[in-house]
Amino acid sequence: MSKHVFLTGPPGVGKTTLIQKVTQALKSAGTSIDGFYTEEVREGGRRTGFDVVTLSGKRGPLSRVGSDSSTSRRECRVGQYVVDVVSFEQLVLPMLRNVNHGSDAEKKICVIDEVGKMELFSQAFIQAVRQTLTGSGTVVLGTIPIPKGKPLDLVEEIRNRKDVKMFNVSKENRNNIFQDIVAAVESCRK
Repeated sequence: MSKHVFLTGPPGVGKTTLIQKVTQALKSAGTSIDGFYTEEVREGGRRTGFDVVTLSGKRGPLSRVGSDSSTSRRECRVGQYVVDVVSFEQLVLPMLRNVNHGSDAEKKICVIDEVGKMELFSQAFIQAVRQTLTGSGTVVLGTIPIPKGKPLDLVEEIRNRKDVKMFNVSKENRNNIFQDIVAAVESCRK
């Protein structure tokens, strides 16, 4: 029996777009849903970073292209991006704590897009995600990257969980799996 639904696939394949569509469909059906997704920030046609956007409408920086001069030791970097762990935690942690303390008869849905390299610089986030996955009152609708390079502990943990229904998103199937994802989330809520 699946308790959670995760999407995986290569970068740019449309995981976040699918999550947003599924979120809209569930919201308009009156489902209680909270969480966050990650959005590209572009300037002059170039990607300059990523923002975290919560479903309640708050937004803050997750990462920005770093200047090479600013390579302090304590900096969290993924490729050319410098991760703003403080900003990320301020937005995401209160929402995750809140979703874990609901006592509704109906299961809440928590969107976590994504559990990826940038987000995993936050130990508090890792703990909060584990708590949300093990709690009984919340269905997680999330995304994880495809395996690349060194395995990320929490990502592999999620990939191998027996209670997670995993959808592999590809260019070929991304326009056809929307209903399946909605149905999977709905069945997790029962």
